[in-house]
Amino acid sequence: MDCGIHMLFQNPGNMTDLAVYDAELAIAKLAEPLGFDSLWCVEHHFTDYTMCPDVTQFLSYMAGQTSKIKLGTGAVILPWHDPLRVAEEIALLDYYCKGRTIFGMGRGLARIEYDNFRLDMSKSRVQFDESAEMIMTALKTGFAEYDGEVIKQPRVEIRPRPPYSFDDRIYSVAMSPDSIDAGANMGTTIMLFMQKPLDTMAVEINRYRDLFQQKHNATAPPVLCIDFVVCDDNADRAEEMARKYAADYFHTAANHYEMAGDHFEGTSGYNSYAEASKMLNDVGVDAVAQAFVDFQIWGTPEQILDKAVARKQVIGDFKMSGCFSFAGMPYDYATKSMSLFAEKCIPELHKL
Repeated sequence: MDCGIHMLFQNPGNMTDLAVYDAELAIAKLAEPLGFDSLWCVEHHFTDYTMCPDVTQFLSYMAGQTSKIKLGTGAVILPWHDPLRVAEEIALLDYYCKGRTIFGMGRGLARIEYDNFRLDMSKSRVQFDESAEMIMTALKTGFAEYDGEVIKQPRVEIRPRPPYSFDDRIYSVAMSPDSIDAGANMGTTIMLFMQKPLDTMAVEINRYRDLFQQKHNATAPPVLCIDFVVCDDNADRAEEMARKYAADYFHTAANHYEMAGDHFEGTSGYNSYAEASKMLNDVGVDAVAQAFVDFQIWGTPEQILDKAVARKQVIGDFKMSGCFSFAGMPYDYATKSMSLFAEKCIPELHKL
C-alpha cells in the first residue's frame, strides 16, 4: 500500500498567513526523508479553509526540494482553469521532477470560489469532462485540440513536449456518483475523502471497479483514500486530538462549502450534495462531524494498522494519503504524529 501526505495550508485564525506557510512548508519537507511515497496538495481560493491557490507552483517548489517522492495535485479544479494552460503546466512540472508528477483533477464544490471566478456552477460537469479529455489527450500525444460544447481549442503543440508517459499517473476526485462514473469512464484512479460508512463506500467503489472493467476491459487500480490522521502512542490522547481537530476540520469544510445551504438544490450536477445538505440539517452538524471523525484512521500505530486491515477487508485494496496538519492542530504535535506514523505504520502498510 502506498502512503502519501496531503497538505492543506489551513489558517486557524490565530496566525499570520506567512507563519502558516513557514510551518506547512516545514512539514512538507519532512515527507520524503520520513519515507512517504507521495506528497499532495489541494487547490482552494479566497478563504482560510485552505490556502494553496496554485498547486502546480507549490509542487514545482517541492520538486526542487526532493528527489524521489511522487508529487500529486489533489486536485487541479479544471473548471477554474484554461485546460491548455493546465496541460502545459503539468508537462513542465514533469520536467522539474523527472516523471514524478501525479496529475489529479477535480470539479469543485464551493459557491464562493465559483462566484469569485465569475463562473456558473451548473456548467461545471461539462466543463470538467471536456477539459479532462483534452488535457489527457494532450499529455499523451503532445497536442491539444478540442471541439466541444464549452471547450473550443484549435490544434496546438505542447512545448516542451510531455517528457514521460502519464499512464497510471492520472487521478480524479470522486465524491459524487457522477464523478465516480466520470473517473471510471476516463480510466483514472479515483480519490475519495473518507466521509461515509465503509459499507456505503464499498458500494460506490465497487461500482467504479465494475464500470472501469466494462469500459476498459481491465482491472481498476486501487482507489486513493484521504484520511485525517492522528498517530500517538497514547490511545486516549490520540482519540482526544482526533475528536477535537478532525471534527473542527469538518466544521471548516461545512462552512466553506455551505454544506447546509439550499443552493445545491437548483444547481445542475450537484443533486447528491442537495441530498447530503438535507441530511446535515436533519441530523445536525455536530453529530455529522463526530461521525466524520469515526470514518478516519487514527489512534496508536497498532490501532491504525488494525483499522487499515479492517478497511481493506470491506473495500478491497486501497492507497492511503493522510492529512496530518489541520484545523489549528499545534505544529509540534502534527510533526510528532506524522513522524510516528512514518516510523511505525508505513513499513507495515507497505506490506498490506
